[in-house]
Amino acid sequence: MAETPGEYNAKIIAEFHASEGRVGGPWEGIPLLLLHHTGAKSATARVNPVAYIRDDSRYFIWAANGGAPQHPAWYHNLKAHPVTRIEVGNETVGVVAEEMTGAERDRLFARAADRYPQLADAALKTDRVFPIVVLKPTPAS
Repeated sequence: MAETPGEYNAKIIAEFHASEGRVGGPWEGIPLLLLHHTGAKSATARVNPVAYIRDDSRYFIWAANGGAPQHPAWYHNLKAHPVTRIEVGNETVGVVAEEMTGAERDRLFARAADRYPQLADAALKTDRVFPIVVLKPTPAS
């Protein structure tokens, strides 16, 4: 029986916690953060491992969902509940999520696609534009 996405994520999260944010296998060398988010409809607390890039003091992530025709659930959850937290390495950081648009979105997407060619490949699989979400640390972090 194949493992579910939830089971897969649970393994990644466990490895993340056991190794101060480093994960091996297909994620070797790719910086991951743990994105805490609250279900837009269910209000259920969730955690997803997500690749990221630093942009000054901010972190940015992309809602590629492997090139699927729909955005990942975490994207909709952040739109509904943008104040959240992330785990980076062994730190927990309070953040506010903001979707980028226009030239800033394009700049950040180009940077991510340059760093991760598989992201550019995934963008070719779908007609949707991958949202770019910036996670800005809150002053209390």
